[in-house]
Amino acid sequence: MERTIYFEDYELDHIRITTGRTITETDFVVHAGHTGDFFPHHMDAEFCKTTPFGQRIAHGTMVFSIGVGLTASLINPVAFSYGYDRLRFIRPVFIGDTIRTRVTIAAKQDDPKRADAGRVIERCEVLNQRNEVVLAADHILIAERRIKTA
Repeated sequence: MERTIYFEDYELDHIRITTGRTITETDFVVHAGHTGDFFPHHMDAEFCKTTPFGQRIAHGTMVFSIGVGLTASLINPVAFSYGYDRLRFIRPVFIGDTIRTRVTIAAKQDDPKRADAGRVIERCEVLNQRNEVVLAADHILIAERRIKTA
């Protein structure tokens, strides 16, 4: 869905939650193929039986990619991604876990490079089916101002 949201329109502490997505073995294999990360923690079930988790754990970068992808249900034509800060892999994700992303408007600030835009910090928390945070990152958006300054 497309919705125009100017910098002034973002409300601090506003929360939206995405739909869920169940992680599959295919996700593990495809992500390993794309990235070249075939670490045994992700790909070797027998090795993983000897670890504290007892089973394969999802690539953190895969959980990040899917978690961010889930937020793309809302497209804002007057904003673009400037990047991510404070990325943390908090808990493991396993095959069969269902994740969704909670997006909270955490901060708004002037953009030092663009007088006609501001920075919006979206706190992205990927949650598992038990509502536990498994990943957190701050998404920095550059959003156009409705009222342009000189």
